[in-house]
Amino acid sequence: MKKIVSLIVLVVLFSSCSEYQKALKNEDVTKKYDVAAKMYDKGKYAKAIRLFEQMAPSYKGKPSAEKLFYMFSQSYYKTEQYYLAGYQFESFASSYPKSEKQEEAKFLGALCYSKLSPVYSLDQVDTDKAIEKLQLFIDEYPNSTFLPEANKIAIELRNKLEKKAFENAKQYNTISDFKAAQIALDNFITDYPGTPFKEDALYYKLDSAYKLAINSVPQKMEERLNSAKSAYNSLIKFSASTKYKSQADDMLARINKDLQQFSK
Repeated sequence: MKKIVSLIVLVVLFSSCSEYQKALKNEDVTKKYDVAAKMYDKGKYAKAIRLFEQMAPSYKGKPSAEKLFYMFSQSYYKTEQYYLAGYQFESFASSYPKSEKQEEAKFLGALCYSKLSPVYSLDQVDTDKAIEKLQLFIDEYPNSTFLPEANKIAIELRNKLEKKAFENAKQYNTISDFKAAQIALDNFITDYPGTPFKEDALYYKLDSAYKLAINSVPQKMEERLNSAKSAYNSLIKFSASTKYKSQADDMLARINKDLQQFSK
C-alpha cells in the first residue's frame, strides 16, 4: 500500500513538473497563465514568477491582466524580493486605479520599502522612502483596515531615523570633541522635541559640558562649569528620576566644588 501511495505521489509530482516545463516553452500565453495561476495557488511562487515574467510584456490590456499583475506582485512579495515587489505593486496601483485591490497594493508597496529599511547605522534612503510612501497611504486611506499597521510601521521607522541622528550627535562625545557634541546634541533636541532619545541626549550634553569644563584653562572654567550646571538642571527638569541620576549627581558635586574657587 505504501509503495502504491509513493508511486501516486511521484506520478503527480512528475506530471506537475512536466506541466510546468511545458508551460515555460509554450508560446500560448493562455496556457502559461493557467499554469502560473496554478503554481501561485499552490504557493510555488518562484515558479509562478518565471511564467509571469515571460507573460507580462504581452499580457497588458488583456481582460485577465489585472489578476495576473496582482499575483505577479504578490509572488515577488512572498519570495521577499522587496525591490521588485514594491515596483510591481506601485505599477499595479497606477495601472488599475479602480481595482478592488488598489488599496492593498498601495499598502504593500509601501510595506516593501519598510522591509528594505536597513539597521539605523547604515544609509537610510529606503527608510525615508518608506515613510514617504506610508504617509501618502495614511493620508489617502484614513479609514483603511491597514491603517493601524501603517501607523505602527511609520512610527518605528521614524524612531530609527531619530536613533541614527542621536547616535551621530553622540559620536562627538565618544571621540571627546565636547564642544561639537554640545552643539550637535542641542540641534538634535531642537529637531526632535518629542524623541524617545531626549533623556539620553540631555545626559550626553551634560557629560560633554562637564568634561569640557573640568579640563578647561582657568580663564574659561567658570563659564563652562556654569554651562554644565545648566545642562544638569535641564536633565533633572526633564526627568527628576532619570536613569542617569547617580552619574549626574556625581558630576554636579564636582561642578559645585570647582565653582567654589570662583566665589572667594
